[in-house]
Amino acid sequence: MSAWPGARGVGTRRAAFRPSAIFLCLVALFVTSGWMAWVDFGAPAVNVILFVVSGWLVSLCLHEYAHALTAYRSGDLAVAERGYLTLNPLRYTSPVLSIALPLFYLFLGGIGLPGGAVWIDHSHIRGRWRDSLISLAGPLLNVVFTVLAVLPFAVVGAPVGHHTFWAALAFLGFLQLTASLLNLAPVPGVDGGNALRPWLPDSWRRGFDLIAPYGLLIFLVLLFNPRVGGVFFSAVFGLGDLLGLPQNLVLAGHDQFMFWR
Repeated sequence: MSAWPGARGVGTRRAAFRPSAIFLCLVALFVTSGWMAWVDFGAPAVNVILFVVSGWLVSLCLHEYAHALTAYRSGDLAVAERGYLTLNPLRYTSPVLSIALPLFYLFLGGIGLPGGAVWIDHSHIRGRWRDSLISLAGPLLNVVFTVLAVLPFAVVGAPVGHHTFWAALAFLGFLQLTASLLNLAPVPGVDGGNALRPWLPDSWRRGFDLIAPYGLLIFLVLLFNPRVGGVFFSAVFGLGDLLGLPQNLVLAGHDQFMFWR
């Protein structure tokens, strides 16, 4: 690992990597709401909402952390000074894009919207492979979350009892799967597209950079088209079936989460 800029001591370096109190509170809420859903403590809909939202926020923080940590190890040491390695969502370049907007779409239609607000100084990144890996690190974290959420269903099959918990976990797994596919889409401005950018000719990069600020928005508008959205979510459910994610529990979790519908 390269030396810390300014050589300000081990304590400063440790502080840059110390998890924030906000993140630890989110983890505590995730664990507590999971227990509440497991033992059916209180209202099932409240337990599902708390579990899914806190789990989703934890994954968003870790998604951005994965980008930042990979950038740090690839040459951009300033990400530590910006606070990106503390897992504090308030330190991201745009909490609106990384936290508020994904939560809005989560409640609007149960869509696992990619976050994205870690500023990277690509002039310090050593090589195109590392540049691409920085973009892919976040989506790969969502893939890991998807696998962890689906694993109990793939190993055990249809669970017996604790219906609220399993429905919440299945819906969270579905959201992570959705986010993985959205993040890996080869669209300018989305992580999958950004991973391709270092390999494009200069003339193509100029066009890419013109589209990138609007790429995610265009992608989301297309998803609300019944035909495009139908194809996309059919693919998500089809992949979920292959992984062993039970559709009936996903839909049950969705209904509990969006109880007002």
